[in-house]
Amino acid sequence: MASGDLCRYMLSKNTPQSLGKSRTKPADVRREELMDAGLGLFIAKGIVATSIDDIVTAAGVSKGGFYHHFASKDALLLALQERYIIAFLTVLIEAQSSLPEDDWRGRMDAWLRTGIDLFFRELPTHDVVFHEYAPADRKEMNQNPVVDHMEDFLRAGTQAGAWKAEHPRLLAVMLFNALHGACDEVVLSPDLIDHNGLIKTLQDFFWRAVSPVEK
Repeated sequence: MASGDLCRYMLSKNTPQSLGKSRTKPADVRREELMDAGLGLFIAKGIVATSIDDIVTAAGVSKGGFYHHFASKDALLLALQERYIIAFLTVLIEAQSSLPEDDWRGRMDAWLRTGIDLFFRELPTHDVVFHEYAPADRKEMNQNPVVDHMEDFLRAGTQAGAWKAEHPRLLAVMLFNALHGACDEVVLSPDLIDHNGLIKTLQDFFWRAVSPVEK
């Protein structure tokens, strides 16, 4: 899955095949084309060096068309963040859903393996929309549906007696940041550990962190 494929995966699940035959594209398709053009330019040139003129030229859309969908370049970047997170979370949920509901260790491991795989496959997109751009509002920065999903998963596992997560929200934040931090470290030091070793190390760490109940 090359950079940008995660977002196109989501689009393919929601876009009718007949749209490409229409001479006048629907507004949601135009919006996605602007987002795709912006993302490609941000990766190639950087956010600061990319202008709205660059984006509309690449997308084949008028400047008025851009402002119909986005109030500013920052609004486009925020939309790219949201699209990435939704697509990322959807793939995580699908990976977990392929396993029995009572396979708590398996579903935890699937969440981790899938999250790590997606992180590295979509690294250029991730770095642009999360490392180069951060919303000014602190509360907005901390809103993360992936963390919300992990929190719900930890609560469900505690209720099922699989583990003891006394503070599921805090633990979800800690685990998410452990994954993110470990992946970033491997990006900086690729000889530190191989891909499967990273997955196994984090899986063991996560499992110890949730205090599994002995049965």
